[in-house]
Amino acid sequence: MDLPLDQVRTLLAVVDEGTFDAAAAALHVTPSAVSQRVKALEQRTGRVLLQRTKPVRPTESGAVVVRYARQLARLERDAWGELGLDGAGEPTRVSVAVNADSLATWFLPALSRAPGLCFELHREDEGHTAVLLREGLVMAAVTSSPDPVPGCTARPLGRMRYLPVAEPEFARTRIAGHPLVESLSAAPVVVFDRKDDFQDGYVRRLGGVSAGPLRHYVPTSEGFLDAVAAGLGWGMVPEVQARPLLDDGRLSLLAPGAWMDVTLYWQQWKLHSPALAALAEAVTATAAGALRG
Repeated sequence: MDLPLDQVRTLLAVVDEGTFDAAAAALHVTPSAVSQRVKALEQRTGRVLLQRTKPVRPTESGAVVVRYARQLARLERDAWGELGLDGAGEPTRVSVAVNADSLATWFLPALSRAPGLCFELHREDEGHTAVLLREGLVMAAVTSSPDPVPGCTARPLGRMRYLPVAEPEFARTRIAGHPLVESLSAAPVVVFDRKDDFQDGYVRRLGGVSAGPLRHYVPTSEGFLDAVAAGLGWGMVPEVQARPLLDDGRLSLLAPGAWMDVTLYWQQWKLHSPALAALAEAVTATAAGALRG
């Protein structure tokens, strides 16, 4: 069974633009035409492909078609390049999901090693970036999952080390002098967002309990570090960010020798694409020098 290209591309436009009206504007057709194409594709596949929410989101079946559409677009773009065509003047765009700590530390220098590409980055927790890859929203992802998403390859990048740290006065008054697990289960803590259970995982590893109930949610890597350094609470900070502040006395290490490592992986479509190959080479080379082996 063939999937008509105009219908597949329309579905992708709806997902990317978020609404039928916005997709119609991007495709220079009427909203009615967009709706008819999507309905025809759903009838052809025998599956509901979109959740009619705002913004629109693909169903599990829709994610398969979206991924297929995006791969077709990537192959088409690469073919234009090999033929010496300009692709209607559009740059070679690669969409990538990456966690905030990698984005704040080592990932951007990797992008500079792949010139000529245009990047669309999606920031997401490393435990959830593979979901964006599975849904077809991105072509590649930095993830903590070693299991390849269907249709993708996975390769290890290295280990990012996190240190339990706090502002020195906070460490002296809230942590020192008590058993560490007891202190961390009661003291204020900084977390990234409501998906972040990294601090809880560290405390559970020490003693089977969670971090304290008084939590500050700071959803940027740099802001997270600043909040810990300001004494709002303790937190797990990437070693590369924590080390300068430890050296100049602005942070204290709460448990020397008790760190947590997160192994990161690079997952990408199993697709012969010069753009993806160039980016993969740049990312793995940069990670080799920035992460622990």
